[in-house]
Amino acid sequence: MLIKESFADVKTLADGKEGSMRIFLFHPTIAGYPNARFPGVVLFSEIYQGEMHSLRPATSNSLCVVDSTRSVDYLLSLPTCTGRIGATGMCLGGHLALRASLDPRITASVCYFPTDIHTRTLGPYTAANSSATAPSADSQHTLDQLGRIRGEVSLIFGVKDTHVPDAGRDLIRLKMREAGVTTSFHEFAWAQHAFIRDELSKGRYDPAVSKACFEVLLEVFGRVLKTELGEPEGGVPAVEHVC
Repeated sequence: MLIKESFADVKTLADGKEGSMRIFLFHPTIAGYPNARFPGVVLFSEIYQGEMHSLRPATSNSLCVVDSTRSVDYLLSLPTCTGRIGATGMCLGGHLALRASLDPRITASVCYFPTDIHTRTLGPYTAANSSATAPSADSQHTLDQLGRIRGEVSLIFGVKDTHVPDAGRDLIRLKMREAGVTTSFHEFAWAQHAFIRDELSKGRYDPAVSKACFEVLLEVFGRVLKTELGEPEGGVPAVEHVC
């Protein structure tokens, strides 16, 4: 299997200003199968965007998800955006991936240490708010819109993350449960914030934990994208209690 790499520049309009957003595309190709179709994965690399730093192989950088996901037959899209959401298929990344999960077309998301969710400091805000109750009935903050999620979400955090501390992670988990979202919640004891990428700038990169997290990703994506399983019934059925 070979990978065809390309990009597309998409016109954007934000706050009345026209601009463009470059989207890098990585398309698997298999000799002899010109009509092959592949599941789609959108990677929000957020502040690193489409830099070559995030395109390096798995052995040198955990944002290798770019390299590794495309090696397991996913059509990968990497938009160079930090504030615009629009995706189909599946999402991978941090707070942008969780926000994109509100789109009913998203079937599953893997979100690494999504920041600013628990403080409601994404988008317009007057002050940080970590209350378990929405600040208003029409709050558009991600934390108060989780009930819109129709897919499955895997949340991954480091226990030593100072950007999303214990109370913040607890709040996110609580709100996901209240919203009835099918959620897997993973916390790694010694991992810090950005543990999958900061091997050079801040010394937080943990390759062993990153490898474990990638197995989480493969389990979710592999199961949800298996067309031979048929359509899912929805929520997880009640489990019989067995001693």
